[in-house]
Amino acid sequence: MTPTRVFDFLSYQQNQCRISNALNYKEFGQWKGFSTDEVVQIVNDMSLGMLALGLNPGDKVAIVSPNRPEWNFVDFACQQIGVVTVPMYPTITVEDYEYIFGHAEVKMIFAANQELIDKVKIATASLNIEFVYSFDEVDRVEHWMEVKNRNPQGDLADVQKLMDEVQPSDLLTIIYTSGTTGRPKGVMLSHNNIVSNTLGVSKRIMGSLVAGEDRTLSFLPMCHIYERTAIYVYFYNSLAIYYAESMDKIGENIKEVNPNMFTCVPRLLEKVYDKIVSKGYELPMLKRKLFFWAIDLGLKYDPNGNFSSWYHFKLKIARKLIFSKWQEALGGKLKFISSGAAALQPRLARVFWAAEIPVCEGYGLTETSPVITATAPYPDHVRIGAVGKLIDDVEVRIAEDGEILCKGPNIMMGYYKAPELTNEVIQDGWFHTGDIGVVEEGFLRITDRKKEMFKTSGGKYIAPQMMENKFKESIYIEQIMVVGEGKKFPSALIVPNFEALTEWQKSNGIAEGDPRSLVGHQEVIRLYQDEVSRFNEEFGNWEQIKKFELVETVWGIDTGELTPTLKLKRRVIKDKFKELIERIYMISN
Repeated sequence: MTPTRVFDFLSYQQNQCRISNALNYKEFGQWKGFSTDEVVQIVNDMSLGMLALGLNPGDKVAIVSPNRPEWNFVDFACQQIGVVTVPMYPTITVEDYEYIFGHAEVKMIFAANQELIDKVKIATASLNIEFVYSFDEVDRVEHWMEVKNRNPQGDLADVQKLMDEVQPSDLLTIIYTSGTTGRPKGVMLSHNNIVSNTLGVSKRIMGSLVAGEDRTLSFLPMCHIYERTAIYVYFYNSLAIYYAESMDKIGENIKEVNPNMFTCVPRLLEKVYDKIVSKGYELPMLKRKLFFWAIDLGLKYDPNGNFSSWYHFKLKIARKLIFSKWQEALGGKLKFISSGAAALQPRLARVFWAAEIPVCEGYGLTETSPVITATAPYPDHVRIGAVGKLIDDVEVRIAEDGEILCKGPNIMMGYYKAPELTNEVIQDGWFHTGDIGVVEEGFLRITDRKKEMFKTSGGKYIAPQMMENKFKESIYIEQIMVVGEGKKFPSALIVPNFEALTEWQKSNGIAEGDPRSLVGHQEVIRLYQDEVSRFNEEFGNWEQIKKFELVETVWGIDTGELTPTLKLKRRVIKDKFKELIERIYMISN
């Protein structure tokens, strides 16, 4: 029977293809796990415990934690009794915690560890939160097992009764979007929103995966709908889930788990690629030439390309000698990588496909549960620079101004306690994504973010995201933000790739030291001017970057310049570097 509520995915796995390693984590150097039956048992015990504590359908429970099995236990337990989950990023500020706890009227909180418990305590000081539990053992805080063991003799019929009352149209979760400006908005998603998306995505990707055998490594935050829906896809299709220890240990965990797929964001692929390239520079001369010969060959690749037999012969050699090592570094068993949350540089798509590591792009938003379009790991389902075809039951229309409008069962119920904001983005049943795009031969291509486009003083439109994505193809550019609204021409703030800059220092005989101290060095400025001039050729005269400034520090989540999904907080960056931007245009005048 096809699932209609999200918690049905758990029983579906138990009935159709139960596995011994449904959920896995690493502790004290060893991988440990839970079988399907064990997960079901723990989830039922958690539901009984929550009922014993007085939780009722419609109550809100917050989850503040990195990815770990306990996250799933709480999530499914809440779903079964009609309790609404409020997942939250571990990295957001105490002020945001306080706002969300209060706005959502949270009754119970589960936080992962001492650090997060400390933040929760500060955030809840002025609030009346009834229950706070930790996943780790924390002094003077009740452990999550207290809930699990609260009602061991409870009657599962009580849980089943509530499960039977849950409707597909009922509210499942409120996800507060980090946003790049202002207060977070609470996106209300129903069971049907996420179930429809899970089923649609499964049809697109499961042709290459084997239920009950294949495994995935999870490291993107589950509080974001992209990874959360992916987790439900894994449960529905009986794929073993392994949670990475941390972002710093992804490489190590990949080699241990040997995943058949994983989800990621383009920024991670950029870092993987840049690290591979930096290692290439360290090779002896002959091997270095062979390495970059393979890279150049890969950068010309297109899954749909009609290449000569000579090209294929060379590619075969490159795959055997160079790209096979890339596959080994990623576990050796990858069938594909799913990339989302931001635009993927076409050059990365080309080189990874050339290396026989298909990267499948998708597109969507929290408000769309999230997938609107998705790519499958087959050449005829791929167009370089596009984000795939529509999944089942989802419609897209391009408005007169180029904005992408979407309609389907995946569209959110609305913003929590904000009907006016809901009415702004959902009109006549169509959700206004805020993204600009085109549909070509059934494939959707995103060109920019509507609200981020700006005009120069000459009246010309600038699409910064598209430009930034292109300039980041330079191995010397880590991050870039195009500015110039209301000015004569666009300019840019550039964060150097300091690893690549270090290698450049060595090869150019410049005194070694902290490369951050070189941002004012004339040779370094000349290097970046050459890079900017090279990529400027891809754009019209009015779009070209006329001036730039190098920034000494990398932009991050903790320092406030990036959202938790690694998008630029443009207003924050503009405020932080106001003087630098003013200097660009002062010099120009």
